[in-house]
Amino acid sequence: MQQKVEAALQSTVTDEEWQARVDLAAAHRLCVMHSFQEGIFNHLTYAVPGKTDRYYQLPFGLHWSEVRASDFMEVGWDGKILRGEGEVEQSCYAIHAPIHRLIPRAKAVFHTHMPYASALTRLEDPKLKPIGQTECIMMRRTGYDMDYTGPAFDPDEGERLAEILGDHKVLFMGNHGIATVAETIAEAFDLLYYTERAAQVQLYAMWTGQKLLEMPKPIVEKTMNTGAGQTFRHGRPYDYHFRALKRILDRQQPD
Repeated sequence: MQQKVEAALQSTVTDEEWQARVDLAAAHRLCVMHSFQEGIFNHLTYAVPGKTDRYYQLPFGLHWSEVRASDFMEVGWDGKILRGEGEVEQSCYAIHAPIHRLIPRAKAVFHTHMPYASALTRLEDPKLKPIGQTECIMMRRTGYDMDYTGPAFDPDEGERLAEILGDHKVLFMGNHGIATVAETIAEAFDLLYYTERAAQVQLYAMWTGQKLLEMPKPIVEKTMNTGAGQTFRHGRPYDYHFRALKRILDRQQPD
């Protein structure tokens, strides 16, 4: 039955739209694999390819471990369902729709309460420190919002966050969680992954109680500028990373 549903939908969308759905479903499953999700909340969205007025949003109530390509609704900037069916979770709409609308490069907007990164957002000083290569690479991409305003149910909050994001790709949201924005699903997931890794290692180092060994400024600058700039024959490092993770899903979760 599900295969018929998948085939029927696939026959009515473009190849690019279908691949976006597959990749977005994979991102949800991979978040579960890496313990990035929190219950049935948090949100991973992607602007519908070829359209300028809508994005993919998961119907409220699905666990991320069961998400499939055919599950996504297409939701307009005004919060109305333009394709599919289900409930639009208001905080997802309030945060994501304005960011998609106001930041053209934010095709993918991923918001999670990952435990290690979220732990840093609970600190008076949540910033990543220049104590290692991964931390330095992520520092250049990361901005900080220290003004938590409560649960987001109004698009004004998404507009506020879009302004703070500016040119950053990662946003630490004080007393809350993080968001990543990117042109592709692969890059947005990669940003989640390495933000959480950087936060995890920093917290482990802090837990020793010893003074952190910060790198010299010239090395920090060198690492920031060159750490993630490689391009290979078939894309950027995040493309290779995401394809490798999808191969794991193909073996373990073929649905």
